[in-house]
Amino acid sequence: MRVVLAGGGTAGHIEPALALADALRHLDRSVGITCVGTERGLESRLVPARGYELELVPAVPLPRAITPSLLTVPGRLAGAINATAAILDRVQADVLVGFGGYVATPAYLAAKRRGLPIVVHEANPRPGLANRLGARLTDHVFSGFPETALPKAEYIGTPLRRDIVTLDRLSTGDKARSWFGLENDRPTLLVFGGSQGSRSINQAALAAAPVLRRAGVQVLHVIGPKNTVEHEPPPGDPQYVLLPYVDRMDLAYAAADVALCRSGALTCAELTAVGLPGAYVPLPYGNGEQRINAERIVRGGGGLMADDAELSPEWIIHNVLPVLRDPERVVVMSEAASRLGRKDADIMLARKVLEIAR
Repeated sequence: MRVVLAGGGTAGHIEPALALADALRHLDRSVGITCVGTERGLESRLVPARGYELELVPAVPLPRAITPSLLTVPGRLAGAINATAAILDRVQADVLVGFGGYVATPAYLAAKRRGLPIVVHEANPRPGLANRLGARLTDHVFSGFPETALPKAEYIGTPLRRDIVTLDRLSTGDKARSWFGLENDRPTLLVFGGSQGSRSINQAALAAAPVLRRAGVQVLHVIGPKNTVEHEPPPGDPQYVLLPYVDRMDLAYAAADVALCRSGALTCAELTAVGLPGAYVPLPYGNGEQRINAERIVRGGGGLMADDAELSPEWIIHNVLPVLRDPERVVVMSEAASRLGRKDADIMLARKVLEIAR
């Protein structure tokens, strides 16, 4: 059996696809897996690093407004469909699973052309254009949120890596903090802005650093691989650790008591799966899905939320710092976040895919 996975651009599309790939291999070692992506996405690094075959097709981003570039879309889309169809033929695909992103639209249309079963997974409650299209071409639609606005969608959660869903933050905490050069007995704030980082989160957290330190809080801050900071906090105690990127996010989650972060679907799924309270700052662009992602967690008691325009050093000091200084509140929020998490979506989706492909 050969499964083709289409999802690229950001970690939010790629990581669930790779989690499904791992689950498929766990259930059936004979399954062949090919990932389809584009040169411009993180998949060009993440997929080979996880040991899976990656085939590249041209990226065809769809303009959000009527511009002259819209006229070039049909020709470029046709080329991407033909390239994807050639991949499906070459690997003798039995099923296509799409997760959204630039590569998903031509993949869905190529699979439909070839008469292959199509499976769609939508991680957000407000689906993107590619998955809205894909959902029209199949009855096999699965979602990461119970309120996802797609017809026929079955809620299963978002597939996550095994090192995330099996993480025991309590027993791993001391090891994780030592891994990053942090102390074991201090409240710890994890700051990150998704796979690319966030300038506004970076700036606010760095400006709040002196007050956080005086309050005894240590910080693990992942600024993003393409971001820089003008002034790093000077060495001191408590530690303020700045890193461009972290491959072991399981250890970052285990080291932390609270996370200050964006609210992409993958981030929300991971934080609830491991029971880490989040101070969420939704990305102020796109179709508003990040706010919707976080609202459910905040309503359930597992997090806080601030608009990007509202985020400031003062907001962190007045809202996040009191949580970090209150261990009982951290425990209550952790338990609330855990109640909203799903840890079995990878296996559930893998079983569905194998059944559909057969």
